[in-house]
Amino acid sequence: MVTPGAEGSVAVREVDDPRPEPDAAVVAVRAVSLNRGEVRQLAEAKEGTVPGWDVAGVVLSPATTGAGPAAGTRVVGLVGGGAWAEQVAVPIAALAPLPDPVGFAAASTLPVAGLTAHHAMQLGELAAEGRVLVTGAAGGVGHFAVQLAAHLGANVTAVVGRPERGADLERLGAATVVVGMPGAGTFDLVLESVGGPSLAAALGLVAPGGCIVSYGSSSGEPTMFDVRDFYRRGARLHGLVLAAELVRAGPGAATRDLTTLAHLVATGHLEVQIGLEVAWQEAAVAIRALLDREVVGKAVLRIGPA
Repeated sequence: MVTPGAEGSVAVREVDDPRPEPDAAVVAVRAVSLNRGEVRQLAEAKEGTVPGWDVAGVVLSPATTGAGPAAGTRVVGLVGGGAWAEQVAVPIAALAPLPDPVGFAAASTLPVAGLTAHHAMQLGELAAEGRVLVTGAAGGVGHFAVQLAAHLGANVTAVVGRPERGADLERLGAATVVVGMPGAGTFDLVLESVGGPSLAAALGLVAPGGCIVSYGSSSGEPTMFDVRDFYRRGARLHGLVLAAELVRAGPGAATRDLTTLAHLVATGHLEVQIGLEVAWQEAAVAIRALLDREVVGKAVLRIGPA
């Protein structure tokens, strides 16, 4: 839980058992993955808060409504907080069963990063052979986005901050890997997570009628751009907030999309990139590595028995 003064602002402490709503299942957590957004919030979070959005584990007690996965089912889910614990209540509307070939560590990377990449691709309405630019391609969302775009037949350009961070992206489907934003070219879809000058450059690279999906601002810098040049292209700029996209997609969207992503992993059509996996007692190590951009792909915490 959040513990001011502790390394990484977190420490392992006893908390009360979850008290689920009737439409939620209690899950015995086996793995969680870290997201930059939740990690950045730790320093300002209230003491005693249990963080964590991504969860993979086994259903201990099903929803009392009778719907959702049964006890003993291996599952992956998305919560608004509380996943960094041995047990967590997960709404069945954000819970999906796991195919046997998908391990808990791999599954835990799917909720935030996988769903964000999936919905970004849908927003872009990408046609086969379209040109896609993915910034922050070495991150968790970026790795999934490169693969999902390539599976659709797109020509993918992956942007990384350092050459070594892009070492595996061509194998995953990127046609081109570049360090820093390209100085020329046009792209039908730009997936942008850096903000600041990177987003400004993206606004100048989107093709007429194209789409930029902005889902982060890891640089923390403001963006300045020529509005006239952008709107004359007839392009779209969409700010993606995952919770809002899931609401817009309608009831059952999270379960449906997590099921799809888990199936892609199980069948070898989507590869999970875990750059760091440690026990939850070492959460501070993972937090520091993620904030220092030392993790390629996702960082995962193991919780409970292997």
